[in-house]
Amino acid sequence: MNVGSTRAGSAWSTEGVQEWDLSGQVALVTGAGSSDGIGFAVARSLVDLGARVAIAATSVRIRDRARELGSRVQGFVADLTDAVAVDALVGAVVGWSGHLPIVVNNAGMVSTAAGSDAARHLDALTPAEWDDTLSRNLTSAFLVCRAVVPHMRAAGYGRIVNVASTSGPVSAFVNGSAYAAAKAGMVGMTRALALEVAPYGITVNAVAPGWIDTPSVSDAERRAGAASPMRRCGTPAEVAAAIAFLVTPSASYITGTMLVIDGGNAVAEDHAHG
Repeated sequence: MNVGSTRAGSAWSTEGVQEWDLSGQVALVTGAGSSDGIGFAVARSLVDLGARVAIAATSVRIRDRARELGSRVQGFVADLTDAVAVDALVGAVVGWSGHLPIVVNNAGMVSTAAGSDAARHLDALTPAEWDDTLSRNLTSAFLVCRAVVPHMRAAGYGRIVNVASTSGPVSAFVNGSAYAAAKAGMVGMTRALALEVAPYGITVNAVAPGWIDTPSVSDAERRAGAASPMRRCGTPAEVAAAIAFLVTPSASYITGTMLVIDGGNAVAEDHAHG
């Protein structure tokens, strides 16, 4: 079933669709190269809901991830900081699937091809390091959104979820100024784009994970997670569950918002006394 919204007066309606059934839908999930990361967990959740899923990353390991997820998944290698490469990626996905109603912009942070983000005080960062961090964590999402919105607008339906972070929109950490700026910018872009495309039945939301136990998490970050109200880091599957909801037809009246997924960490004022 190809789920789409139809106008009912001045409102968009999903009447008659199975709200948690993504059969017939197609999703693009970026940054899914790690088998233990958020992107791969999101892809698995969407496959479980019936979607066909295109997964993208900067290295050929994405093809291994596609094989692990089964026949309804296709892996694509692309540099998401390159506008030409992004346009080619989206064109290839639409060519493979016929349409593209769901996009999850998860790519960012540490990339196998690009290396890790610079971790120094702001006045020690070079302009090149600043630009590189923003390019991978913000510009990549902009380029994907720019490429997919025309397809969604033509179809009169779409779901975009941008994976931000609590770092930047909610809080910050020492030596993380460029990363915080990128993720805060992602939320601002989410809100502005949501207003632009709302009349076309397209929703745009962001999620802001806190301390999540992925392959890139450090021992210090695990200790920080242990000091959170829930006394642990979150899991990629827990982030994926929230994203899966936001891309379903049942989330049709939620747009321009940011969902914090941090086990209550941003709520606590005193992490030393829980």
